[in-house]
Amino acid sequence: MSDVGEWAKARQDVARYGGWGALWREQSLWAVLWFRLGCGLNKLPTGLLRKLALVPWWLGFRMLETLVGVSLPLGVQAGGGIRIWHFGGIFIHPNTVMGRNVTLRQGVTLGNRHSDGKAPIIGDDVEFGAYAQVLGPVQIGHGARVGAMSVVLQNVPEGQTAVGAPARLVSPGQQQGERA
Repeated sequence: MSDVGEWAKARQDVARYGGWGALWREQSLWAVLWFRLGCGLNKLPTGLLRKLALVPWWLGFRMLETLVGVSLPLGVQAGGGIRIWHFGGIFIHPNTVMGRNVTLRQGVTLGNRHSDGKAPIIGDDVEFGAYAQVLGPVQIGHGARVGAMSVVLQNVPEGQTAVGAPARLVSPGQQQGERA
């Protein structure tokens, strides 16, 4: 993942929502932009200024997390272009790494399987269906898709689709509803 500034990433996020007007209709964008602000503040030099800046950010984070149901905490490494459809019930582990243009839908969890366990690494242009769960040190390749209500416990290669609980890879014909 490139080290693009938080403001540039925020502009990429907003672009995926269709522009700044989305602030009036997309509550999930509030959470995404608050996350970007926190990431920027977290890059301040260690010291009193950073601590003082992060206290009100943390309070705002908790209020937004409760209000819109999106937990996108500091520690998450995320490329630009995050898009959250149908906000609510979205939980991202602080050690998760996400590439660019990741799409999340309601109920998605990207987390660990055990206390102090590792979190997922998500490639670019990945889409998650509603209530998809990716748990543990799983790698999701670029352009992959995770179907609704899937539980992913193993790696998903680039461009592949995983569905089911536990998730399994499906062929392109099966993605369109054909039987194997």
